[in-house]
Amino acid sequence: MSRKKKLNEYSNLTQRIVAALIGVPFILFCILYNDVTFWLVFLTISILTQYEFYKLLRLDRNLPLAAWGTFCGSLLNLLTYFIEKSILPFNYYYIIIPLLTFTFFIKLYRKDDLQPFANLGYTFLGIIYVAVPFALVNELIITADGYRPQVMIGILLMLWGNDSGAYFAGKSLGKRKLFERISPKKTWEGFFGGLLASVVVAYLCSVFFDDLSVLEWLIMAIIMSVTGTLGDLVESLFKRSISIKD
Repeated sequence: MSRKKKLNEYSNLTQRIVAALIGVPFILFCILYNDVTFWLVFLTISILTQYEFYKLLRLDRNLPLAAWGTFCGSLLNLLTYFIEKSILPFNYYYIIIPLLTFTFFIKLYRKDDLQPFANLGYTFLGIIYVAVPFALVNELIITADGYRPQVMIGILLMLWGNDSGAYFAGKSLGKRKLFERISPKKTWEGFFGGLLASVVVAYLCSVFFDDLSVLEWLIMAIIMSVTGTLGDLVESLFKRSISIKD
């Protein structure tokens, strides 16, 4: 292994550790403090992520409505939170329909856009791909029985466990490529290492948390490992389509 490659791998691992040491305590604090801080931190992440998604699309000479799409995604998140908190009735969800329809009218006045319908699709994709999943987190954590921070913490722990297990198993044991055309570094050994780590974390969650049964935690771990891996592949496909690495 060349010195440069070793340095790159060290840098990647260092970034993961630094991000975990700074980000994990802050996110866990916001989740545990109350449902308002939980909602605000994930709303902020949703806004930043969606706007970054649109910015990356612009690198490929696309012209999505970044500000408007991010606004619609943020409003969807806000509505979901207040509806789940029973502050607003469900009918308020219908507000999003005229706002999305207005997206077509905005494009009528964009003379510099040579592919308006393609860019309308990219605008809606940012809402569906980024904003909707973040909004649905509110549905999962805030229920008629109240706020369930344990479930959110368990989800994050399983995700981090899966990511770490896949990383170390792939580095030490990885030989058989999982989907080489899209992500050359991903291996079946890494996938099963992540799955095993996620299942172990799920069992530990069932021991310390009482919101879900053992079976529910284990099923969630399996679903998250499979869909998380597929999600990583979709992200790699997106990055390849616009020729970016990170």
